[in-house]
Order: sequence, then structure tokens, then C-alpha cells
Amino acid sequence: MSHSPFSVQVEPRYLAEQSSAKDNIYTFSYTVTVTNTGTVAAQLIARHWLINDASGHAQEVKGLGVIGQQPLLAPGESFRYTSGCRLQAPSGTMHGSYFVVTEEGERFDVPIPMFVLEADVGGAPVSRVLH
Repeated sequence: MSHSPFSVQVEPRYLAEQSSAKDNIYTFSYTVTVTNTGTVAAQLIARHWLINDASGHAQEVKGLGVIGQQPLLAPGESFRYTSGCRLQAPSGTMHGSYFVVTEEGERFDVPIPMFVLEADVGGAPVSRVLH
């Protein structure tokens, strides 16, 4: 199969005001930018996410489109959207794939690289290096 026609960038953010540590609710938003890096127009048909948190809880999310849309992207075009998820622990990871079909009917699974969700609860996030 040829090279994936889309590139994916994700910016996660912890939403403290929608979270409650005592209830083990940690809410995150993530902004995804999907760019058509291929040479033909292609449509994002479906998504598949795997969400794992530090408590060992795993969620799988599958569905058509993203935020209720199935954007058709011309070569070089980007689509940006923000969605969210809830974890039962202050940290976790997300990764997955988008299912994409080109105008020519070629099908691709575009990998979404793993990213870390880290709640900054009471001070600096643990992932920061102290000098």
C-alpha cells in the first residue's frame, strides 16, 4: 500500500474547570489538524481511537467522521477540529487512526501518532524535566 496521504497533528489540553480529582474525572480537549499531503482529494470517513489512562482503564471510540463531519480535503488542504475525552486518572495516552478514501477510491488507514494527556494537578506536570 502506498504512503498515507494525510498527516495528523494533535494538541492536547487539560480542562481543569471540567475536572474533579476527588471524583476521578479528568477532562481533556484535543485539537487535531489533518492535512492532505497527497496528490488527490480525499475524504475522512471514520475515526478509531484507543484511549488508555494510568488507572488501567481503556476506552475504544469508533465512529463515522469527526465532530459530525466527513471533510473532503483537496491536496494541501487542512481540516482542524477540537474534541474531548474524559479519563479516570490524571494521565493517559491516546492514539488511533482515520479511515480515508481518495477520489479515486483508494482506501487508507491514516495512523494518529500516540500523544500524552497529562493533568497539571497541583503544580507542574510530572513529565517536565527539572533543572
